[in-house]
Amino acid sequence: MTSIGFVGLGNMGGPMAANLAKAGHDVRVFDLVPELVAGVEGASGASSAADAASGVDVFVSMLPAGRHVEGLYLGENGVAGHLGSDTLVIDCSTIDPATSRKVASALADKGIDMLDAPVSGGTAGAQGGTLTFIVGGPEAALERGRPFFEIMGANIYHAGDHGAGQIAKVCNNMLLAICMAGTAEALALGVDNGLDPAVLSEIMKQSSGGNWCLNVYNPYPGVQEGSAASRGYEGGFLTDLMVKDLGLAMETALGSGNAVPMGGLARSLFQAHGSANGAGRLDFSSIQKLYSPDLDG
Repeated sequence: MTSIGFVGLGNMGGPMAANLAKAGHDVRVFDLVPELVAGVEGASGASSAADAASGVDVFVSMLPAGRHVEGLYLGENGVAGHLGSDTLVIDCSTIDPATSRKVASALADKGIDMLDAPVSGGTAGAQGGTLTFIVGGPEAALERGRPFFEIMGANIYHAGDHGAGQIAKVCNNMLLAICMAGTAEALALGVDNGLDPAVLSEIMKQSSGGNWCLNVYNPYPGVQEGSAASRGYEGGFLTDLMVKDLGLAMETALGSGNAVPMGGLARSLFQAHGSANGAGRLDFSSIQKLYSPDLDG
């Protein structure tokens, strides 16, 4: 049995921590929202992030943005001062690569191994333990962490050194946003011209327009049982978080001089949707409402 500290228990982090506890590990959890701490079955609650980090073999964080990650590790009373030199640190947040590298370097100065390991697979993947982990950091540290990744996920990819996991993740999420916006646009066009969205979806799934958003995470209400669209777009991956990730993609592209016109358009669409429709706290598939404003979902 391994002792694991876990900080950040939102829609993704909570189920991930619960899966580690379910596998028999001694999991100590903390979040700024007390109800989330109490909701992780099989884990014990910590009084603070520092308490969660003290004396553990593995420390996992899942936070919204780079400033939160930097603050957690390097801020006043940051957990860097409470981690043992033999603790493996796994940050599953999706943040900018520069912050990942800064935190990893500071921890390395203390002899602590860190992996940036953002995830893909959504809340269903977090609950089912089928996430994809996109890992940046030393190969040896990845091998130390592999048993824990295998509890929380089904696919583990080593993208490269520190920060590489974050770069791969922002590329993935930029493509995801482009695909979701395009899928919603095509469905709206068909429905507004008299087609049944379920029939149109099936046609496109079996044709060259098939893609993950259409096949697995259909944005039109009533088409796919269990989808965010069929539960009023509640829960899931928030529009606000997609806008944040698209911002990270734009920053990455600016740094390398890449032109990303479709990524830029997708960011503008999701920003407009979140602002105009008050959809920032809805699942990102609610972009369908930007094209189909009369939807009940």
